[in-house]
Amino acid sequence: MVPKPERIFDRVREWQGLASFASAGAHVERGATLGIVSGRRRQGKSYLLQALAEETGGMYFAATEATEAESLRLFGDALVRHTREVLDRPFRDWNDAVAELFRRSRGDRPTLVVVDEFPFLSRVTPSLPSIIQRELGPGGSGRDSSARLVLCGSAMAVMGGLLAGQAPLRGRAGLELVVQPFGYRDAARFWGLADPRLAVLVHSIVGGTPAYRYEFTQGDAPAGLDDFDSWVVRSVLNPQKPLFREARYLLAEESDIRDPALYHSVLAAIATGNTTNGGIASYIGRRSDQITHPLNVLEDCALVTREPDVFRPGRSRYRIVEPLITFYEGVMRRRWPELEAYRGETVWGSARETFLAQIVGPHFEALCRAFAQDADEEVYGGFPATVGAGVVNDPENRTQIEIDVAVFSPPDGGRSGRLLSLGEVKWGETMSRHHVARLARARDLLAAKGYDTRATTLACYGGAGFTEELRASAASDAGLRLVGLNEIYGVG
Repeated sequence: MVPKPERIFDRVREWQGLASFASAGAHVERGATLGIVSGRRRQGKSYLLQALAEETGGMYFAATEATEAESLRLFGDALVRHTREVLDRPFRDWNDAVAELFRRSRGDRPTLVVVDEFPFLSRVTPSLPSIIQRELGPGGSGRDSSARLVLCGSAMAVMGGLLAGQAPLRGRAGLELVVQPFGYRDAARFWGLADPRLAVLVHSIVGGTPAYRYEFTQGDAPAGLDDFDSWVVRSVLNPQKPLFREARYLLAEESDIRDPALYHSVLAAIATGNTTNGGIASYIGRRSDQITHPLNVLEDCALVTREPDVFRPGRSRYRIVEPLITFYEGVMRRRWPELEAYRGETVWGSARETFLAQIVGPHFEALCRAFAQDADEEVYGGFPATVGAGVVNDPENRTQIEIDVAVFSPPDGGRSGRLLSLGEVKWGETMSRHHVARLARARDLLAAKGYDTRATTLACYGGAGFTEELRASAASDAGLRLVGLNEIYGVG
């Protein structure tokens, strides 16, 4: 196994998967093999692949937005530099180029070949995936090749389509890796944030995207809670910083988004708490059926995710995946002219409360669900197989009880999993017995509907702490659990 360079932070699983694919030899049938690497922009895919190519002596080629002729010329130059063998003649088309690549990648040792930003090539040459598929086939030039060909790209809709349905490359890939943002704990370590409260605030803006730590902020991180507001003004709301326009670029870079105004309105609706299909449609002044397509496009681009209601089949809510987009739509977009005029401090002074209520609160709920999903069996008395949120109807009181964190065990045979825990999340409110009573009522209602609640733990996830009365209750009640910021971040 190729050792991971020290300069690469975390990414242990990703490196192991890539290194295993790149070095696969004797246990793989002779012939070229294909790997697909994707992920949203700024996650460090290119950084990983460049490092792997360096460590293995492989070839790395980064495509650009260019004509087919220029791309072929650049690819040929890269192939010559890698093999140190000149071409007999320039490539006429990609049929020539792919065949020559596989011919030059013969030998007993696997040869890593990375083609980064592959969507730039396939957009100009739509037949390229079919050409690769043919050459990987039984009669193709890849039959006697030891190439480990990795196609990489950030256009999620394009990369996801390479292996979907009737796509030419479906069933051909020996590696399918999606490089995700850092988890919230790793993100805190990456930013050097030891204070969990500060870590939540920063994560609510920049999430776990590695590039925002150094390339986009020049290494500027808040020194502490007292420095957070100043950091937002100087690094996020500053027109001179790359982070200022990044959210706009993330949307503009997606080729499937052809009506930016509509998509920004949909994202703004979600960012301000309108998370259902009907709520989004009402916010932007469209019918529900008119927003189905933009929502599907945003899902395909991995900018939005649809989260089903765990208690009401067929109902779901939408959540923006990239925190920076939520921050832009909820705070920056409506005050853009002022921000461009360097009035960031004034804007932040009036928008800070909105940020805490509409952005940090829901984001903290998502972090608590992530905590529950990764929890050990002893936390809830069972393995957390399914974690989500949902609404429990209370007909007697003519109300609804929102459950922020619902944890289910794996299904047992033909029966659904046990309900391990029901949880409520509060960021800015001290939690008390009142919150526990609401969870207990939801548990009773769900038991009446047939859910297995015999050992359901009631959990309070508090960003602002818990009352002394509630702490005393938790100390004497094994069925009540209090989860604070330190536990969520594994501090202490």
